[in-house]
Amino acid sequence: MNVSLSAQNIVKHYGGVVALSDGNLEVQSGQVLALIGANGSGKSTLSKVINGVVVLDGGQLLLDQKPVHFSSPHAAIENGIATVFQELSLIPNMTVAENIWLTQEPRNILGIIKKKEVYQKTNELLALFEGTYKTKLNPDTPISALPADEKQIIEILKAIRLNPRILILDEATASLDSRQVQRLFKLVNQWKQEEKAIIFVSHRMEEIFQIADHYVVLRNGKSVGTGMIKDTNENELVKLMVDKTSVFSFKRQEKVKSLELKPICLKVKKLKTDVLQGIDFEVRQGELVGIGGLQGQGQRDLLLSLYGDISFTGDIQLFDEKVHFKHPHAAMKKGLALVPGDRAKEGLIYIRSILENLLLPSWRKYGTPLRMERSRKDALNVSNSLNLKMAGLQEPVSSLSGGNAQKVVIGKWLMRSPQLMLLDDPTKGVDVGTKAEFYSLLTRLCDEGKTILFYSSDDEELVGLCDRVLVLYDGQIRTELIDASLTKENLISASLGVVSEVTE
Repeated sequence: MNVSLSAQNIVKHYGGVVALSDGNLEVQSGQVLALIGANGSGKSTLSKVINGVVVLDGGQLLLDQKPVHFSSPHAAIENGIATVFQELSLIPNMTVAENIWLTQEPRNILGIIKKKEVYQKTNELLALFEGTYKTKLNPDTPISALPADEKQIIEILKAIRLNPRILILDEATASLDSRQVQRLFKLVNQWKQEEKAIIFVSHRMEEIFQIADHYVVLRNGKSVGTGMIKDTNENELVKLMVDKTSVFSFKRQEKVKSLELKPICLKVKKLKTDVLQGIDFEVRQGELVGIGGLQGQGQRDLLLSLYGDISFTGDIQLFDEKVHFKHPHAAMKKGLALVPGDRAKEGLIYIRSILENLLLPSWRKYGTPLRMERSRKDALNVSNSLNLKMAGLQEPVSSLSGGNAQKVVIGKWLMRSPQLMLLDDPTKGVDVGTKAEFYSLLTRLCDEGKTILFYSSDDEELVGLCDRVLVLYDGQIRTELIDASLTKENLISASLGVVSEVTE
């Protein structure tokens, strides 16, 4: 069952964004290859090229030394490549067994599903993680009833059921507790003995050094280092991830001392959600505080809980007033605004006009009947302040470029003059020119006394813009970076759980 997979000089573009410019890796039977990189380095894209989710634009894949081209995930599966996705591919209203065997159910000669066989084989798969479940799990359990860690286990079992020659574990341990991780690693060692090849994508350094044999480091879409895990250490890998030559054109202002005189705008104590493990922090008026860490560490939960969009426990004070928002409308009334990164799903109504989108949170402000002249004047003022490039306010948002559409998402909240802005990765997919305008806008808003909590998956943005950065890791604030300690290398180290080398 010997197998080898080689990705050579892989290129992938998403419009004008280069996700991969020179991606390379090689993995053999009986090996675990760790695919490592900071946010936006290209790890997920390279994984998706290998498993057929995205089609490469350049380079080639070699399977057993022969060129292959996967036009779909099904084509990759037929060639023995299976993936455990971080973003679950399960169907919530179906059962455990139905998800594991979807479209692959054993059938008799009449095409009828052999339910007894499905049940028996599903139980055999579930037994692989026996003793690590929090619920009484059986083949008939609906996926919607499971906690996040058990959904992840079903995702793993769904891939194992295919008996692949090559298995990609894409952040497969992110939702698992320590017992479940160790059980998975025990299975990984068994698969190595069975001559399977495993690509392990993880942000947890301790796991990488426990299970991997080889590593490949990606940085800015390029493979920049490879070798044996036993011949390196955590800090050497972090240094490979950091681009020393990159220059962030926008430099944050040194204003920390003046901020010490400002009143505390937000005080959070023991904040807990399903993801957050009890965090404490304070933010002063006019401060731009970054939220860092690799994706999925609780950043979104933090913003949504402050905005009243998910349930939480803990204490929140806004300008010395204790608040506990149970709905975004209550947060809006107290001067909060949430700018999402996914403008298509959460920020805009694309079939409606620019004016209507700008007025979405503010209709009541203009009375009943609507004072259109005043609302149009205010919308035009905000549009001009954002340098919004448009044919007119009456045009549909769908007529705008991605960067200008994101300006509308921000502009609709500026219409309400918020005091605390929560930004959820707002520059994702935005062109460089618009980003520069956006950075200037954030600085101006802080100078005007507005307070900003800013999550970004772009480490350079956090280092270049923020007064300080709170780095989240496994639902906790791992460290706070400020002044001389706020460097990209320190940020990446803390994001990966490597805190001992954080220097000032």
